[in-house]
Amino acid sequence: MLSREACLFSGITIVTVPTIMYGGIVLLGMVTHGAAGMQIHNALNPEQAALFRAGHAHAGVWIVLSLVVQVLLDSARLGAFLRILARLAAPLGALALSGGFFGLAFNPAFRNLLYTGAALMAFAVVFTGIGLIVSGVARPKS
Repeated sequence: MLSREACLFSGITIVTVPTIMYGGIVLLGMVTHGAAGMQIHNALNPEQAALFRAGHAHAGVWIVLSLVVQVLLDSARLGAFLRILARLAAPLGALALSGGFFGLAFNPAFRNLLYTGAALMAFAVVFTGIGLIVSGVARPKS
């Protein structure tokens, strides 16, 4: 059974999945020039298209990882403050990291958002991992 916090954060996170699906349909229209997906009138140069593909791929992968983090945090031995920070950092990192790729297609300053997202995700997974290791070490043998 998931904790109340894991249910809340997972529920909010999973509601974002249709936006990723919509983005995939839009991206498909862009890279196929309207032959598939949604027909978009804005053409992307090859670099922008590559950054859009990277942003979309990262969005899907990191959102799934942030959902896994929510479940694992229930078993991790962390203080309440670190646990809530990791719960927040995982989905926010996924959003910032993928958003950084999309923004970088148009403005180099968005690299800072990409780095911020990567740092948030690293924080979430490292502290979740540490909490799980401590939990496993502290568990008595049966």
